[in-house]
Amino acid sequence: MIYIIGFLAQVCFSGRLLFQWIMSEKAKQVVSPSIFWLLSLLGSYLLFFYGWLRSDFAIILGQLISYYIYIWNLDIKNEWKKIPRPIRYLLIATPFMAIGYMLNELQDFIREFFHNEDIPLWLLIWGSLGQIIFTLRFIYQWIYSRKRQKSLLPLGFWVISLTGSCIIVSYALVRHDPVLILGQSTGLIVYIRNIWIMKHPKKE
Repeated sequence: MIYIIGFLAQVCFSGRLLFQWIMSEKAKQVVSPSIFWLLSLLGSYLLFFYGWLRSDFAIILGQLISYYIYIWNLDIKNEWKKIPRPIRYLLIATPFMAIGYMLNELQDFIREFFHNEDIPLWLLIWGSLGQIIFTLRFIYQWIYSRKRQKSLLPLGFWVISLTGSCIIVSYALVRHDPVLILGQSTGLIVYIRNIWIMKHPKKE
C-alpha cells in the first residue's frame, strides 16, 4: 500500500510533464497549463504521506519548498478558489503537520542520514546538490512569474531542471536505482524539448 502511494505520486509528476509537453506542442510555444500545477500539488501531497509512512525525512523536506509555489501558481491562474474550501484548508495544513513530524524525528534522521554505510559522503553531497538544484527551479519560476503577475515556465526553469536532473541521473546510476533513473530520464526529454521550443520559436 505504501509503495502504491509513492507510485501514484510519480504518475502525477510524469503526467504533469506529459500534459505540459502536449499542450506546448499544440500551442507551438511553451505554456504553463493549470493541469501542470494541479498534478504537481496532488503528487506533492501524496509524497508527503509516502514520506510520512516510510519515516523518510528527506522526502518530506524535498516537497516543502515547492509545495506552496504550486498553490501560488494555481491562485494566480484563478484555479485555487475553485477547490472546495475544506480541501484547501487540508492542503494548507498538511505541510505544517509534516514539519511537526520532522522536528520530532530530526535527531534520528540526522544520525541515520549521515551514517549510512551504503552511501559514501561524496556521493551523498553530489546527490543532495542535484536535489537542491532541481528544487530551486520552482523558486526561480515563482520569482520570475511573481514579477510579471502571471504563471510562466521560463527558459531558466527548464535549464535548471535539466541541470539538476542530469546530476540526479548520474547519482542514480552510481546507486543502481532504476526507479530514479527511469523517472528522471523521462523528464530529460521534456526539458530538452521545451528549451528547443523556446530557442526556436515558430514564426507565423
